Amino acid sequence: MTIGWDLLWFIVAVSLLVTVHEYGHYWVARRFGFKVLRFSIGFGKPLFKRVYGEDKTEFVIAAIPLGGYVKMLDEREGPVAPAGLARSFTRKPPWQRILVLLAGPAFNIIFAILVLWGMLWNQGVIQEVRPVVGDVVVASVADRAGLRSGDEVLSID
Repeated sequence: MTIGWDLLWFIVAVSLLVTVHEYGHYWVARRFGFKVLRFSIGFGKPLFKRVYGEDKTEFVIAAIPLGGYVKMLDEREGPVAPAGLARSFTRKPPWQRILVLLAGPAFNIIFAILVLWGMLWNQGVIQEVRPVVGDVVVASVADRAGLRSGDEVLSID
């Protein structure tokens, strides 16, 4: 049963990281005026699909939860109506396209920092591990060397 739970939590963790990553691409693309056609978590057949916004962006959760993608309007995939050309990925300046591509990893880094900060805030400063001798067995090498339970190791020579 443990393998089933491990697999479930692995899928949850990967899906969360993929969602944060893809949302980074999506958020920056929308800020620069790119037309986003689909925001998908997972690959393959859609299990859940909703259309939102004036751009009619599809939000999809798909069957294979090991990745995701943000599909933007792109002339390389087919003809684009003249009214949509200005919002096409290929018509935007290279610096905007680069920022959209870098946004996914940047959001993952920011997310990791926030999670670690939250863990520290919640748990407080964790005491560091000190090198203290535990139980010393009688007539052992440690006993013959003079070590006693509770001694702190200050240096090794």
